Amino acid sequence: MPQYEYISESDGEVITLLRPMADADKPVKDPRGKGRAFRRKQSVFGTPSAAGGSAGSSHVHSGNCCPCGKAQSQCGRRD
Repeated sequence: MPQYEYISESDGEVITLLRPMADADKPVKDPRGKGRAFRRKQSVFGTPSAAGGSAGSSHVHSGNCCPCGKAQSQCGRRD
């Protein structure tokens, strides 16, 4: 069963729930009983790069080209 994150529209508190996909966008009951409204938020996570960079690094050289659009020899970054 997938995990979904929901954010309170009033105070920004984030909660995580295990729910069936069919229930992902159904209303969420406030776990503290305060009547707050929650909406599903986009969940993000980071992973280490194949080159050994830090989590969430998006600048990874692969072969002779670089994700920034320049040839690796012209990029200037060496990560």
